[in-house]
Amino acid sequence: MMRRPNILFIMADDLGHWTLGCEGNPDAITPHIDRLAAEGMQLRRFYCTSPVCSPARASLLTGQMPSWHGVADWIRAGNVTNAGDTACQYLQGQKGYTDYLNEAGYACGLSGKWHLGDSQTPQQGFSHWYAHQAGGGPYYNAPMVRDDQMVTEPGYLTDSITQDAVDFIKKQAGSAQPFYLQVGYTAPHTPWINSHPQNYVDLYRDCAFESCPQLPAHPDQLPYPMFMEDRHAMLSGYFAATTAMDAGIGRLYQTLEATGQLENTVIVFTSDNGFNCGHHGIWGKGNGTWPLNVYESSVRVPFIVRYPKLVPQNTVSHAVIGAYDWFATALALAGITPQEQPALSRSFVDVLTGKHDRAQREAFVADEYGGTRMIIQGDLKYIKRYHDGSRLLFDLKNDPNERENLIVSADAELISKLDRKLEAWFSAHSRPETDASHAGVKGFGQMRMHGQDGYPEGAFVQHIDD
Repeated sequence: MMRRPNILFIMADDLGHWTLGCEGNPDAITPHIDRLAAEGMQLRRFYCTSPVCSPARASLLTGQMPSWHGVADWIRAGNVTNAGDTACQYLQGQKGYTDYLNEAGYACGLSGKWHLGDSQTPQQGFSHWYAHQAGGGPYYNAPMVRDDQMVTEPGYLTDSITQDAVDFIKKQAGSAQPFYLQVGYTAPHTPWINSHPQNYVDLYRDCAFESCPQLPAHPDQLPYPMFMEDRHAMLSGYFAATTAMDAGIGRLYQTLEATGQLENTVIVFTSDNGFNCGHHGIWGKGNGTWPLNVYESSVRVPFIVRYPKLVPQNTVSHAVIGAYDWFATALALAGITPQEQPALSRSFVDVLTGKHDRAQREAFVADEYGGTRMIIQGDLKYIKRYHDGSRLLFDLKNDPNERENLIVSADAELISKLDRKLEAWFSAHSRPETDASHAGVKGFGQMRMHGQDGYPEGAFVQHIDD
């Protein structure tokens, strides 16, 4: 019987699709990620399900939308048990694809960010567990969980996560047991200034950062103090964090190669959500503004797959794919058919093998963040805001920077058709008790998980000063 492939799933934090050298950014120094792209396939139209970390990560894991799995905003409370807070597993009772991998004999390891509640307890099929206690924070003296103990990591966090992952890979070398390793970097999430090794920051000392537009502030931009710093210093930190992560990815690649596991390992690189560094006049992601936004720079993320046994090298696909499809794809790559696969999740192995054409795979994807919902139908992007009833329509082919809202000038029947499509799709892929469209999500964090009757009172933080 042929041995199942290993899977190395590398996820960045707040990495815009536009950030990488292989995506055409002349400012970025990302040689190791660029090598993965040259030796594999880039999916240029891969969309997260929500432009903020916890809902996006939960959807990758479960193959469901936020309004189904119930993680509707970034998790503010319930990450660990400490003074005034109790650890809470937000996905309790829901199976992730890692559960199925574990049941099929995979050794499942987590190195880095989790941010789906109860970071102290291994769950979802993971047996190796080196997790960030929360979702972000300092890169030095970072709060981590190692060997069931909450610890402070004195070194540079990106290096610590890399080293833990390297140790896991070495431990699995020579084993008959395949592995799944999820490496959750916190890079390039804030903080940026005075937070990264100087040798990486110095790489960008003279960079003009022409890849990041200097536009007037978007009228919906929220006044986050961290985004009011010196522009060059912020961007130097953002790109330095990315380059430091890239170096870590190079170490993971070299370790796989040195241990003879490279060619039997599917390597995936992606991000939880996108990010704006001045794009649209915004600093931040979906919750950088109110109303919450779903611009391409917030919801479209890099997705690179290297696996020469199956995936043609140095190829690019423009197939429209939602992050919820990774559930089915991961299991298909492992040769596993789950007993209960989410109806929403469809394998895109056909895309990875180059057998896809547009007629076989409909150009459709959906995204949500609380009361902001979006569908892309072909080249049209339709957005509906439930908190005030406003709507937007963009033609991504002729207006890729989403500057002209066509909602007033567009044909009324077309708008009606798109609206019916959006409502029907979310009705099919939401549950009444976890439907987030009217739950009061404003982007300041989720405090409680849903119960049988829905979200409890105070489940979402309503003000930035809370």
